[in-house]
Amino acid sequence: MNNKDEKLFSEFPPVNTAQWEAAINIDLKGADYDRKLKWKTDENFVVKPYYRMEDIDDLAYLTSSAVGEYPFVRGGKTRDNNWNIVQNITEKNPQKANEIALDSLRKGANAIGFDVSEISDMKTLSLLLKDIDLLKVSVRFYHAASYVELAKWFVAFLGASSFDGKAIHGAFAFDPVSDLLLHNKFRKTQKEDLEEILQLHRIIGNVCPNFQYITVNGWLLHNCGASIHQELGYVLAAANEYLSFATDNGIKIDELLPKTGFELAISSNYFMEIAKLRAVRLLWATIATQYNPQNKDKMKMNIFSKSSLWNKTIYDPYVNMLRITTEGMSAAIGGADEIELENFDTTYKESDDFSRRIARNTQILLKEEAFFEKIIDPAAGSYYIENLTDSIAEQAWTLFIDMEKQGGIISAALEGKVKEAIKESCLKRDMDIATRKTVFVGTNQYPNTTEMMLDKVNIDLSGKKYEGLQPYRGAAPFEKLRLDTEKWAKTTGKRPVVFLLKTGNVAMRQARAGFITNFFGCAGYEIIDGQPFDSEQEGVATAISYQANIVAICSSDEEYTTIAPTIAKELKRQAKHIRCIVAGNPVEIIEALKQAGVDDFIHARLNLLETLIRYNLLLGIN
Repeated sequence: MNNKDEKLFSEFPPVNTAQWEAAINIDLKGADYDRKLKWKTDENFVVKPYYRMEDIDDLAYLTSSAVGEYPFVRGGKTRDNNWNIVQNITEKNPQKANEIALDSLRKGANAIGFDVSEISDMKTLSLLLKDIDLLKVSVRFYHAASYVELAKWFVAFLGASSFDGKAIHGAFAFDPVSDLLLHNKFRKTQKEDLEEILQLHRIIGNVCPNFQYITVNGWLLHNCGASIHQELGYVLAAANEYLSFATDNGIKIDELLPKTGFELAISSNYFMEIAKLRAVRLLWATIATQYNPQNKDKMKMNIFSKSSLWNKTIYDPYVNMLRITTEGMSAAIGGADEIELENFDTTYKESDDFSRRIARNTQILLKEEAFFEKIIDPAAGSYYIENLTDSIAEQAWTLFIDMEKQGGIISAALEGKVKEAIKESCLKRDMDIATRKTVFVGTNQYPNTTEMMLDKVNIDLSGKKYEGLQPYRGAAPFEKLRLDTEKWAKTTGKRPVVFLLKTGNVAMRQARAGFITNFFGCAGYEIIDGQPFDSEQEGVATAISYQANIVAICSSDEEYTTIAPTIAKELKRQAKHIRCIVAGNPVEIIEALKQAGVDDFIHARLNLLETLIRYNLLLGIN
């Protein structure tokens, strides 16, 4: 091309949507387009296989989508996309927590989360914050017995340390609605708990104008099983309760908005989580507008993103590193102001130097090597992500409006409606995991069958029990199965043995042997991958020599007709106690195979979790 202004592909004619659809339908060869290429999210909206420019033509918020401008879909940052790297410290002893904090700050963190459940006065708070430069470090406080008392000690500490309160950044995890949802009751009473907002404002509001004394906790909702639209709808409803109460009691909206922060979960659903942060800023600005703030910039949402605990696993824990990396990327691209990534081993032990280092360095790499802090909202204009943003916003807004019609989230929570809705979401999530629609690598799919974790677990896995919502991890039922297997092996001296009796068609026997390995490996059974046998009798004899608890016949459906009855009869003749199973679901010959001695048929349509629980019970493992 000699003409430098000519577009590279100008010689190719444009292709319209109808032409694309026609080509796709040809490739589908009669398969159902919707079932094959579209998928439905947990929020019940449909995601198409591709998007084009025409798909964003009707998105109203795009008419005003400049960086740093209302409605702040693209975030409130205007110079860069920098965020605070948060190191959460679970150590409760103030002196030990301080030592960990200082070490973390030296190694790259610039924000700290503290468990202050053992802070009882200004002296212990001073020990916790010793030598921390609060002019440079943001601090977050969790689990205070009384945030009002903590605020008094904190203000006194700032005065005694000569810190300028106006330069201090941080937050209290004060959220009475979360307490209500967890415990089915307020700490004191609804009136008393909400009035603490007024007390906190008087104590710290003017002293530390950049300090958030309200943090609405969506991370908790997510870890209790809430879907994305529930997490957003409920946190917005809770925040609106606080705005309404505080403004009705004399706090000006322009003073209150900057004091309200949001702690939102980030899971490994990469694009959805990016879109979630964009959507929630749009909705928060929409709500804040109704209170008529004088300064639009006050409506910028402060988002503290915290990686999901719900999706973290005990087995194959290094996969958690991949999960937190994906989560950190989503949070950064989505424009979070602060990001905390879970320690990869948090599911089974207390954090140590190594796990804290990995959590920090993941973010440092995203900043200093991947340059994620340079570009603001790189997802802007993506046909796919803009549509996800709009769909999430619509679903969350619908739920928020429904809450308001019911008298607000407090009324709905007191009537048990929030708990019931999240429980329904939990059941769907759990079923998706049990049937492997949702995959946890190393846990319900592709397990490392030689991995042992029982002796590495040094925390109470039962967790604290609550009267209301119950935080949990999706992998926990599978982990219990496998830990029970390890306990059984310690008692008996060996794990349950599954012997793969492979014969016949090479491709089918290998595929089905792999399936059985994955299936029973998820319960921690030992898998003996036997070599193909020349005779059924030889295969049975070898299986018995390995003291197998289960013999899995692996071949093709066609060959099962003749092979499986011979194997099953011979196995039952020599060892009735060994369960004989067939890998697959040969519907037409199932009854005949059962009569020959086959005990079970293991195939992809089974509920994996229910089946493994049944086998543990059959083997006496509980």
